[in-house]
Amino acid sequence: MRYSFGIINWRTEEIKRSDRKTRKMLKMYKMHHPKADIDRLYVKRKEGGRVLVQIEAAYEVEIINIAEYLNTNYKEDQFVSIVKSHESTQPNMNQIIYTAGKITEELIQPNKKSDAKQDGIKHTKARLGEFLKKKWINKVMHG
Repeated sequence: MRYSFGIINWRTEEIKRSDRKTRKMLKMYKMHHPKADIDRLYVKRKEGGRVLVQIEAAYEVEIINIAEYLNTNYKEDQFVSIVKSHESTQPNMNQIIYTAGKITEELIQPNKKSDAKQDGIKHTKARLGEFLKKKWINKVMHG
């Protein structure tokens, strides 16, 4: 699926549906308990998780990486400049750069740091991982 991000216009609901389908199959084949925490699936194994790739997070990382590539290399490479000009003719809903900006703002908003936008693109994957880890740790455990 990762290869199609940025080429096919995926809707958020389609991405979430495929993520749910993956979790459903894990439960069906008894690889994940029905009552177990979902966020734990996506946390690193060293931190107590299962290291499953969250499709929505992979989508966000790929879109931001593509937008960064288009913004930095469009003057140097002829083909990248063609893609960049094609992107400018697309409506805002389908533009990769527009979508990447929205995703970056959503990631920065919970942190509310002004410096976060500069290094936010480079550390998107780490920031998403930390968000999931905090979400999982803050949940009340039984017992």
